[in-house]
Amino acid sequence: MAEQQTEKTIRIKLVRSPIGYTENQKRTVKALGLHRLNQVVEKPDNDAVRGMINTVSHMLEVSE
Repeated sequence: MAEQQTEKTIRIKLVRSPIGYTENQKRTVKALGLHRLNQVVEKPDNDAVRGMINTVSHMLEVSE
């Protein structure tokens, strides 16, 4: 039998509006799948997602 590995996920919540920030930061928030304030999404815990979170960390709450 092949072992099934469960990938770690991160819960990301948008707590500040991207209005008034740079276009790059707005696009990063949208690429994370966040559209509304207090919306929560789960994403895989990998380097690409961590880099996106680091770019807009001042607008997010992250829990593992």
